[in-house]
Amino acid sequence: MRTILITGCSSGFGLETARFFLDRNWSVVATMRTPRPDILPASDRLRVLPLDVTEADSIAAAVGAAGPIDVLVNNAGVGLLNALEGVTPDRAYEVFATNTLGTIAVTRAVLPQFRERRAGVIVNVTSAVTLRPLPFLSVYTASKAAVNAFTEALAVELEPFGVRTRLVIPGRAPDTAFGENARARMGMDIPEAYADRAATLFAEMRRSTEPLTRPLDVAAAIWRAATDPACPMRLPAGADAEAWAAAA
Repeated sequence: MRTILITGCSSGFGLETARFFLDRNWSVVATMRTPRPDILPASDRLRVLPLDVTEADSIAAAVGAAGPIDVLVNNAGVGLLNALEGVTPDRAYEVFATNTLGTIAVTRAVLPQFRERRAGVIVNVTSAVTLRPLPFLSVYTASKAAVNAFTEALAVELEPFGVRTRLVIPGRAPDTAFGENARARMGMDIPEAYADRAATLFAEMRRSTEPLTRPLDVAAAIWRAATDPACPMRLPAGADAEAWAAAA
């Protein structure tokens, strides 16, 4: 039985991915900052572990408790919507600490077992905003674009050891808790010079009829990345992400 470790499973893409792999008879290690086993179906193939990807001790404890795994999915992330002038250094650091440095740190912790076995898959979840630049997302986009570059360079580094790395690039999914968290971080601190433009943009987004990304789209893309060695490096997930990728 194959085992997958997924970060950020408390909601959205991570939660759906854990369900998806459980349904396909995988052993799942679902991690989250505050474990909530009740949100996933009871199974003897499921373990729910605490993991804060910004804390080295937490990473070491979770990886140690998980034991041997076949696939790592770095999904944990935080959002941020604001003009750059409204982003404090602490907010910017928080976004990079989770989205970028957290992905690197968890990967580094898991990598020795993959290298020694000469097998394993690392799937990093980023964002379609790296394909189509948008205003008020500069810091968030930078944190995810860094993961894109990290993943592609790491693929070359690990190829001699039989370890694969892949990118899953979701589009916009406003019905997830991630979107709510991003709006919460935006708060009311958009600088006055940008306020009118921001209000117009957010109103247009609410009225948009563009197809969006469902958590199931992302789970299916992660499944392909984990199980199909011939799949491309970058897998857009969701109708909007696929359209943006085709136009890029």
